[in-house]
Amino acid sequence: MGSIHGSSEPDPQLDFEQRLTPLDGGYAARMERTPHAPPRQRGPAGADGASWFLRYRADLVWAGVICTVVVVAFVVPHLHLSWLTPLVPQNPQQERPLAGTAPILGIWHPHRNWSTACAVILALAVVAWGPTIAHRLPWRPLVVVAWLTATAWTVSLTLVDGVVRGWVGRMNGTGGYLAQLPRGGSVHSLISGFAAHIPDNSALPWDISIAGNPPGALLTFFGLDRLGLGGPWWASALCVVVGASSAAAVLVAVRALGDEDLARRAAPFVALAPLAVWVGVSSDGYYAGVAAWGLALLAVAAGRATAYPLPFAFGSGLLLGWSIYLDYGLILLAIPAVAILFAARNGRPVLGAMAGALAVAITFTGLGFWWPHGLSLLRQRYWAGIANARPFAYWVWGDLVALTCAIGLPAAVGLRRAFDRVALGRRSGLHLLLVSFVVVVVCADLSGLSKAETERIWLPFAVWLVAAPALLPRRCHRLSLAAQAAGAVVINSLLLTNW
Repeated sequence: MGSIHGSSEPDPQLDFEQRLTPLDGGYAARMERTPHAPPRQRGPAGADGASWFLRYRADLVWAGVICTVVVVAFVVPHLHLSWLTPLVPQNPQQERPLAGTAPILGIWHPHRNWSTACAVILALAVVAWGPTIAHRLPWRPLVVVAWLTATAWTVSLTLVDGVVRGWVGRMNGTGGYLAQLPRGGSVHSLISGFAAHIPDNSALPWDISIAGNPPGALLTFFGLDRLGLGGPWWASALCVVVGASSAAAVLVAVRALGDEDLARRAAPFVALAPLAVWVGVSSDGYYAGVAAWGLALLAVAAGRATAYPLPFAFGSGLLLGWSIYLDYGLILLAIPAVAILFAARNGRPVLGAMAGALAVAITFTGLGFWWPHGLSLLRQRYWAGIANARPFAYWVWGDLVALTCAIGLPAAVGLRRAFDRVALGRRSGLHLLLVSFVVVVVCADLSGLSKAETERIWLPFAVWLVAAPALLPRRCHRLSLAAQAAGAVVINSLLLTNW
């Protein structure tokens, strides 16, 4: 349409002024419409602050409760209470490496280097410009930028521990995957003989970090080695790049479920997530990325955003099927998968996804690994070993504190807003996803199979929970970003984490 003057060209000055004008025309415009209206009344000094406190009182109270519980969880281990302790050590040498910084696994070791400055500069840039860029950038470039930012953030935090210790050492330890890779044999022999080495009393038992998962992860690094990409450099790169890609996957899923605005609001938070401390470098970061893209493809297939949903559904099944052969606990992803279908009001992708997942399961079973048998052997080894030394009374809530450190205080506060009855009633995708992952975490916590190290083990769940600050008021976003980035830098600089 042309302008009111008949010109087909818009007036740039008029457009500029319109962008600066509030939607209701501002106070002057309202006075023109109602010239006899009394002047706007301002409350007494401090009234604005009081109203702000009342408006966000529930969030502030919840934040206070969370901070208190976090402090208590870190203090309790140093009180040496026999009835509430994170560890019953079999020898005194176990206490420092296994419970010295409980509920996080690591040791106190304040340190910094040039990469600390890189992490701080990147965090300041995201805090200053992240929300604006997320709002203005076209969608596809935004997804790529979120992935690249998450990768840079993860690498900068990883290198605070040094190149050798942070990047190489964590994948090259004596009990890690690379140290126990078979030097010969075939894929069939690796998978068929995997379960025989799970029991601790077997001839050549796997280290618990390997025995604690199905053979998918070992097979991944075995494949990299056979492709000529062996060694810790390539393994670390895989874990970091795939793990950081979960930021992009979360955005794709939320948008596919019909809320691009919330996806854009979540973008800076998922890119600057504190969990990057443990994504770099641990194999759980790799698991998190695979599982996140499995759910993202399911959301695309169910959200009617594509004319070809079947390939996306089948691809989702392949990735989700592969994920449960990376980590036994990822069977719980069935819960958010159902939430995605419920939010999209579309159950048709189920058949395609099930076909993909069954293809993975049939392949592993045919090669000689029966998933339920592997889980049974793991449970026996776990309860006969370290599980007995980690009392449930502490870890049933200490696990949740460790997860809070991984997702950050703003995300923990934002989760309160996910339980919005109105939003859940209209099947908001982000709300349903967050609630479903809270259910997943509760199930994993009460199972007793994840006592300690949940800041790492629960990364596949945490990558979704870090989107929760998108539900907070926009005016709080920069402060929330600063808080979660500061938490990550402090943890990474004060503690030398095991992963």
